[in-house]
Amino acid sequence: MVTDFPAELAALRTTFAQIEAVSDPDALKKRIAELSEQAAAPDLWDNQENAQAVTSKLSQAQNELERLNSMRQRIDDLEVLVEMGIEGEDAETLAEAEVELAKVKTDLQAMEVRTLMTGEWDDRGAVVTIRSGAGGDDATDFAEMLLRMYLRWAERHGYPTKVMDTSYAEGAGIKSATFEVDAPYAYGTLSVEAGTHRLARISPFGSADKRQTSFAAVEVIPIMEEAQEVEVPESDIRVDVFRSSGPGGQSVNTTDSAVRITHIPTGIVVSMQDEKSQIQNRAAAMRVLQTRLLLLKKEEEAAQKKELAGDIKASWGDQMRSYFLYGQQLVKDLRTGYESGNPQLVFDGEIDGFIDAGIRWRRSAAAGE
Repeated sequence: MVTDFPAELAALRTTFAQIEAVSDPDALKKRIAELSEQAAAPDLWDNQENAQAVTSKLSQAQNELERLNSMRQRIDDLEVLVEMGIEGEDAETLAEAEVELAKVKTDLQAMEVRTLMTGEWDDRGAVVTIRSGAGGDDATDFAEMLLRMYLRWAERHGYPTKVMDTSYAEGAGIKSATFEVDAPYAYGTLSVEAGTHRLARISPFGSADKRQTSFAAVEVIPIMEEAQEVEVPESDIRVDVFRSSGPGGQSVNTTDSAVRITHIPTGIVVSMQDEKSQIQNRAAAMRVLQTRLLLLKKEEEAAQKKELAGDIKASWGDQMRSYFLYGQQLVKDLRTGYESGNPQLVFDGEIDGFIDAGIRWRRSAAAGE
């Protein structure tokens, strides 16, 4: 089938125009100018937290504008390449244009998905916690498989990650793990992964070759340096300190530097053991606790509004995705219907298709479509 280049280029320009309208390059330029002025202030680094926030926002805005300018140039260059190929009846040039067209469409689709992330904290980094559920050794093994999947996904995109806490199971895998993805829009992107994941396979831990179903829960919260809206009285928390541990309960630290904070009124528990000192781990745990409490407060307010409006149905089911590693070999998202027939690639971090479908689904659900 011969590619209809004029139609394809027209579609690219239409999509890009829609992205530009949402991204607003003029507003970005104004924001960059304001932030650049703040960054040039001689006393900027007197307050390191504010300085880091300003420079981070400036870098993010500059990168966003550069992405827009780069995509506009790529579409222009592609149009020139197509014209050269058609006018010169050059099959090799047209083949080159075909390859570039596919790349531009893929990258443009990713940019389009980014414009759908307009939530209050969507542009922030993310803190992801994975917890094993029912299923014994298979569940703890599954939790570790999911941890590797997300870390590989982040690695594919060049996003910096940091594992903040890991609780190893006595047998295989992990009971839980918490890690951070410090990249713009990591929260808006990964928040659609929150929910219960289900694995069905022939258990490698049993001798009866029976199918085993196991579960793991994924929680995603935004990175928030300060959660000033939520005050946590000391009387509401219990702080326990312990030594960091590795697989099989092996101690990896000779001092009691790991910290576990329990919020007594809600039962929320946060553990941190990645930092070198007890003080650093406590501060990191408190930030995560405050963020969870802030989100809990927002969820309760939203639930109350829904109840007053007469709509109390949940947006997300208990199970949001199933992984079948026997027979049909399939990974299927139960909300969007998106699926992959190659679970190995999915567990190797190729989950962009699931994430994109989830973001579009969430936007449609919010719009009541």
